Amino acid sequence: MMLAMAQDRPDTPCALPDAGQSDAGPMRRCIVSGAVLPKAALIRFAAGPDGSVVPDLAEKLPGRGLWLSPSRDVIHTACARNAFAKAAKAPLRSAPDLADQVERLMVRRCIELLGMARRAGQAVGGFDKVAGRIVTGTAGVLLQAHDAAEDGRRKLRAMARAQGAALPVIECLDAQELGQAFGDRPYVHVALNRGALARRLCDETARLTGLRGDPAQAGRR
Repeated sequence: MMLAMAQDRPDTPCALPDAGQSDAGPMRRCIVSGAVLPKAALIRFAAGPDGSVVPDLAEKLPGRGLWLSPSRDVIHTACARNAFAKAAKAPLRSAPDLADQVERLMVRRCIELLGMARRAGQAVGGFDKVAGRIVTGTAGVLLQAHDAAEDGRRKLRAMARAQGAALPVIECLDAQELGQAFGDRPYVHVALNRGALARRLCDETARLTGLRGDPAQAGRR
């Protein structure tokens, strides 16, 4: 009966008069902080058929969405305070490693998006190729491994500034993770062309950055 109760209530925008929609799209409320943010800035969870809390990063699972800000502290607080069950008004249980589950899923989604961009010819890896995309003005996003030497990262950032390009710089993934999208070896520098995939990757990595916090701690768990 728990699942039926959760599924009977549609996943609707929060009830604030001005919080259902904004220029950034549909808004949702974090069940821990109460912050009202665009869906893309939050993490959706849903009730599993066995009464467990399931991360739903693709936002496709049935039932009412339970939304959290992308932060380990927020996820831990939600588990400790039984916030999922209170928000769903149904008995739900969360796994002790829920934050770790979310991080693994987020990393996988980022790698999959990078892989899609590479296969479409929209992503390149390596200093010289990335520099070429910056110089020609085709780069829309610059990814740099947070565990890479600062010298190379600084050079590409300076090159982007010299071209007058306001490139988003993403540093929440490590070299091994970036390399998985290319399938052969670790990569330190990656560039994506402007377009829908780059925008999606920016949204995904923004959430991952929130979850991982200090880039120096990323990938250590």
